[in-house]
Amino acid sequence: MPPAKTDQLDLWVESGLDGDDQVMVDFLLPTGIYIQMEVPRESTIQNIKLLLWKEAQTYPLFSLLGEMEGHMFECVNQAAVHEELEDETRRLCDVRPFLPVLKLITRNCGRAERILDSKIGVLIGKGLHELDALQDQEVKDFRSKMKRISEEKMQCMQLMSWGEWLRSCYSMTLEAGSLENLIDKHEGVIKITMHYDQSQDTSSLKVSLHCTVTELMDLALKKWQTTHVPEEDIGFRSDYVLRVSRKLEFLFEDHHLNQCKYIRDCLLTNESPHLTLVHCDVVKAMFEKEISTIGSVLAWKTSNPPLPLPPKKRLPTQLHTCVWKVHSLFRIHLVKGNKVNAEDAAKIQVRAGLFHGTELLCKTAVSSESSSRSEHVWNKTLEFDIAVCDLPRMARLCFAIYAVMDKVKKQRSTKNTHLNKYQTIRKAGKVHYPIAWVNTMVFDYRGQLKTGDIILHCWSSFPDELEEMLNPIGTIQTNPYTENATELHISFPEYSTQPVVFPAFDKGRGGKKFYIELKEIMERDPLSQLCENEKDLIWTLRHDCRENFPQSLPKLLLSVKWSKHEDMAQLQALLQIWPKLSPRDALELLDFNYPDQYVREFAVNCLRDMSDDELLQYLLQLVQVLRYEPYYDCALSRFLLERAQSSRKIGHFLFWHLRSEMYMPAVSVHFALILEAYCRGCIPHIEVLKKQVEALSKLKAVNELIKFGTIKTKTKQAHLKEAMMTCLRQTGFIETLSDLHSPLNPNILLAGVNVERCKYMDSKMKPLWIVYNNKLLGGDTVDIIFKNGDDLRQDMLTLQILRLMDLLWKEANLDLRIVPYGCLATGDHSGLIEVVSSADTIANIQKTSSNMAAAAAFNKDALLNWLKDKNSGDALDKAIEEFTLSCAGYCVATYVLGIGDRHSDNIMVRSTGQLFHIDFGHILGNFKSKFGIKRERVPFILTHDFIHVIQQGKTSNTEKFGNFRQYCEEAYLILRKNGNLFITLFALMLTAGLPELTSVKDIQYLKDSLALGKTDEEALKQFRQKFDEALRESWTTKVNWMAHIVAHPS
Repeated sequence: MPPAKTDQLDLWVESGLDGDDQVMVDFLLPTGIYIQMEVPRESTIQNIKLLLWKEAQTYPLFSLLGEMEGHMFECVNQAAVHEELEDETRRLCDVRPFLPVLKLITRNCGRAERILDSKIGVLIGKGLHELDALQDQEVKDFRSKMKRISEEKMQCMQLMSWGEWLRSCYSMTLEAGSLENLIDKHEGVIKITMHYDQSQDTSSLKVSLHCTVTELMDLALKKWQTTHVPEEDIGFRSDYVLRVSRKLEFLFEDHHLNQCKYIRDCLLTNESPHLTLVHCDVVKAMFEKEISTIGSVLAWKTSNPPLPLPPKKRLPTQLHTCVWKVHSLFRIHLVKGNKVNAEDAAKIQVRAGLFHGTELLCKTAVSSESSSRSEHVWNKTLEFDIAVCDLPRMARLCFAIYAVMDKVKKQRSTKNTHLNKYQTIRKAGKVHYPIAWVNTMVFDYRGQLKTGDIILHCWSSFPDELEEMLNPIGTIQTNPYTENATELHISFPEYSTQPVVFPAFDKGRGGKKFYIELKEIMERDPLSQLCENEKDLIWTLRHDCRENFPQSLPKLLLSVKWSKHEDMAQLQALLQIWPKLSPRDALELLDFNYPDQYVREFAVNCLRDMSDDELLQYLLQLVQVLRYEPYYDCALSRFLLERAQSSRKIGHFLFWHLRSEMYMPAVSVHFALILEAYCRGCIPHIEVLKKQVEALSKLKAVNELIKFGTIKTKTKQAHLKEAMMTCLRQTGFIETLSDLHSPLNPNILLAGVNVERCKYMDSKMKPLWIVYNNKLLGGDTVDIIFKNGDDLRQDMLTLQILRLMDLLWKEANLDLRIVPYGCLATGDHSGLIEVVSSADTIANIQKTSSNMAAAAAFNKDALLNWLKDKNSGDALDKAIEEFTLSCAGYCVATYVLGIGDRHSDNIMVRSTGQLFHIDFGHILGNFKSKFGIKRERVPFILTHDFIHVIQQGKTSNTEKFGNFRQYCEEAYLILRKNGNLFITLFALMLTAGLPELTSVKDIQYLKDSLALGKTDEEALKQFRQKFDEALRESWTTKVNWMAHIVAHPS
């Protein structure tokens, strides 16, 4: 790691605040000459090179430099890695070298390709030269294969028509489901405000909700013709496309208006949809710009074709030995361990286990004890009670290194004091302390049994749950920080003179019977354990499972004897004829418990039936599941890349889900390889994403400026805000922060920052409240919160689940007006949050209506009066209905998900009446406590002022409250029917490293809150008890809120 640099902010962040826009840079020339000179901070690298060349003419040996174009700069970046500045259009302040030192180096040939590589490296947060330097054949093979596929994808894109391109990039989101009630309420018509691109004209159209986009465009053009002079030629309908006015979403001619999500949302909020007629020439220009970008890259590829490979020699067919023919017991040779972090008095042991998923295949093997101060040498063979022929293809070998110490009354200190919580007493008077762990696959990515010596660099951080101190769910990547990591030297023996290879699937045949007992087993939730008798029954009746319970495949897989290769062969044959599962059911098969290659390929094949919108709903989990994939080239990686390169929106979010975790060493190489493959297959998207990455870097710099000013100088708030404004007005910031696609929604174009309306919030991490002007609709603004220092991934997961709940309720014709606002993690403890318009917190609403902070929480009329101020007449009735529905939705959601830390500052209400929750730092029942006492005693928030609004301010209005209760119960039962899906989605996130989702025990909360395993009647009884409890104990919520308002008066 680089040394701490305390004045970094003075160099790059506070540039220009003191009027000085110059920075002193040291230049190192290849001739050995050193030049120090001032250059503008905001100059491009190209301009700086021109300045240097002019200055270098006055120094000795200038003639030896040669042509300026033959050189480029290299620097050490913020990650302490050498970075070649091939892309010279970047500004120095955006490059942000760790120190202001630039080294001039000779440029190699193939500049166009190097520029592309440089752009991709900067974009994904890992230089491609780092991947080039990896001595890993799997990495080389994956990159080579993906490069070829990406080039083919780009060639196909060149053959697309502009209409096909438009659909793949900016298609409108569609929704299924009945709208009859809503259509009847609006009497089957809708009023649309029509804009005309490149014109200030607007018109109002009243059309049928059943009309098509084609019919709407005809009406719009006809109306426009009547408002213009007759001789003006406006063209034909085929000359135009229809776009949502405020974002890049297009409606196509085969759509019906009532299918479009945007139109439906407007109907629900009684707003007039704003649509814009855009001339096709505008869209064609966008398309041609992207195609020319692709053409410029492919042109140099075709002009510089690679040398042809020599013809392959025909080799004898029998070059390998089938693993099923090797009947020796599996063994490894444990050589030694280095850099073991333990006390001198400790004795060190190694434990090794063979796993298939979380299933231990045989008894673990344990080394002898070693007591040495530096190098621990065992030189011992560890033998396992399983034959090589019975090893499953995805078997992984897990190691744990631990210290064996005498048990003493007073705990002795160790270098690994944080591991004390993991101690396990194995025998009388002895305590075992885990020191490090590491995992490796038994077969390599080609299916070949590993042989030879290998050094494993271990990990020292342990999860909450361990299997005999082993961590099978952990990564199979070794620790990249090799300098200080514990080293374990092992050797895989050779069982044959030829490579031992796992065979392709072999068809087998099982029996066929029928037992009614299967039904009860198959209906259990995913967390239920199967006993051995039940596993035997399921395996015996596997063909009946296929015919009668195809969705039971996960339970069948848990019943397979993975340590018997005959059973594995039969399963592989069975998978070939197993009916396709629904995508939602197939998700479970991507859990860590199902590592088999053929099972995962089957699951991915089922996911191919997902629409783009459905895939986006589960993309967060699918990215995390990549951590379970032991090899880079797998069905899931290929599937995600295929879909991302076919849909710009999926590509956008795949990029950010991967890019935001590039700082994690366990996945940085894996995710970098997928990001590189995506960029090569979607070259026009590189500049779009690069602009977003640079903008976020600028926002981080502003945030650090404010935090630095607060901590170091105790600067007054007004001065800090002025410094923030000055920073945002700098040319470099204005250019970088303008004209970009919003990372939260790539279909929204952000024009520029409305600096006067920006501010920073007064919480610990000083989040920035940035106000943008919408580029596509004048007068419209987009508010975004940038957070730096908070982990938004748990919020992102919670909001995703809320979005899914909303979808499931709508599928059952129950719209509870949920507001799952946008939230996106973009890096290490940084990200963006969408600001919901026209909304305020309950705390602010209560404080505004009361003179005393302590009394504010007990003012039951405040909320209803606020809604009355915002709405009148029929609009007030609509707002109260919106409040009732949304309150019901969030009551059920917060109860099921165990969302804690609920106070009046993280519950908000829109002026339209929609209630919604924000800030999800505590989930799955992890409620805050003080002095060991839980501060939240209620299962969900249902205060008397909420009820006061629901009952329209009338105590006697029990009918309205009865409706509210009915909404809650109906919503709860719908979620129960989908309980397995929720459990699966949380299980797939177990290795993400979220603070409150680290083990299966955390997911148990969901099983309890949804009362899985009980009948609907029993579950409803439990929910009603919780509902009554929330009602009865609502006074405790008011007391908590009062304390919160007093403690946070501003």
